[in-house]
Amino acid sequence: MSNFGSILLWVIYPYVMLLSFVFGTIIRFGWFRAGITAVSSEMLEKRKLMVGSLLFHVGIILAFFGHILGILIPKTWTAFFGISDEMYHLFGSLMMGTGAGLLALAGMTILTYRRFTNARVFLTSSWSDLIVNVALLITIILGLASTLSSPFLPDFDYRSTLSVWARSLFYLQPQWHLMADVPWIYKVHVICGFAIFGFFPYTRLIHALTLPWQYIFRRYIVYRRKPRY
Repeated sequence: MSNFGSILLWVIYPYVMLLSFVFGTIIRFGWFRAGITAVSSEMLEKRKLMVGSLLFHVGIILAFFGHILGILIPKTWTAFFGISDEMYHLFGSLMMGTGAGLLALAGMTILTYRRFTNARVFLTSSWSDLIVNVALLITIILGLASTLSSPFLPDFDYRSTLSVWARSLFYLQPQWHLMADVPWIYKVHVICGFAIFGFFPYTRLIHALTLPWQYIFRRYIVYRRKPRY
């Protein structure tokens, strides 16, 4: 790949998607907040929704924080605490990453199957809903495949290549050349992941940012039983 192609993929594209996420979220909350909802279809079908949603949310939350830790924590930090690369990859990447990926995959498979095979759910779904389901499913499969393929790529260390590149984006000094020798399956997973971030504010996924903080600070509601005479 030429230098221009590499810069386009590993510098311009990530920043465009991140800017889309930030400004899209600001615009959505500032001017279109009333339209932010999970658009639940629980009334149309409940059993598959409850099982799939629980598995997906637990798995994707674990996977998200696993990605954050894997990207933000340099090798020097774990080495300082006596954690070897072999131990980190075995327990952190393979065991926890695989577990989280399987949970998310199982949940997303159930939810996607439900959305496409249940006639009532399908007819009430928007094109955005269908695309989001498929995009998440593909991204999860790619992420899980990347994790499971790591033992077969002994010469590849994502902590000294992909992770350093990702951190360099936040330093505004993108080291795009580090992505040159990254296996293609990791590259496709990164591209799909950034695409989801870029389109996040314009889909129902935005509801993930609407935590009901007001319930923590609101006054207690006092109920009084009506006296019997």
